[in-house]
Amino acid sequence: MFGGEFNGTTLDGSKWNSNWLGCSGCVTKPVNSAEVSAHSPSQASASDGSLHLKLIERPTTVGGTTYPYLSGPVNSNGKAQFTYGAFGARIYEPSAGTQMVNWPALWGNGQKWPTGGEMDIVEGMGGSACYHFHSDAGGPGGCASGDCSGGRRTFGAEWKQGSVTYYCNGKQVGQILSGITSAPMRLVLNNAINPSRSGTNVVPAGMMVDYVRVWQH
Repeated sequence: MFGGEFNGTTLDGSKWNSNWLGCSGCVTKPVNSAEVSAHSPSQASASDGSLHLKLIERPTTVGGTTYPYLSGPVNSNGKAQFTYGAFGARIYEPSAGTQMVNWPALWGNGQKWPTGGEMDIVEGMGGSACYHFHSDAGGPGGCASGDCSGGRRTFGAEWKQGSVTYYCNGKQVGQILSGITSAPMRLVLNNAINPSRSGTNVVPAGMMVDYVRVWQH
């Protein structure tokens, strides 16, 4: 079992990198070209039993492009990757009332996108907790109904050959049966902002993760 418990006072470097793909300790460009925040290790920290990913307003220039915001993702690239298994996390998503704000996410990502696949266990879109599976075959998905958006919730996915089943608070909220890949995936947690996809944008905003666990089949 892979266990990211975040119980220490610093990020566990044996399991996590504190930026997007690039040099360790560097400020990097966004994960997605639609994001408007650069990524810095300064915005990812561990304390009080949680991972803290902070989104702030701070114009930052990377590669000649200036982004108005700065945030902090973490990823397990080069340290842990998985093919199939049960994935679970308890996350405090930034929220306004009962709606998720900005574009926070927990996802798995293959080494070559989209051929290797992308399994979005949860991502805040339009104020809701949504899920998708991207590959060369497309990007089907949906959004959870009920009490899944805003505040501290548990999210999960069961990835098997040809299927991914998604959960919120222990209840199944969706299943995808097409375009499922089998390439190994690294884990990514990020607190992004994208005005075209978020229901509401709030800055500053904090995302907290109590744990991420993977039981590989």
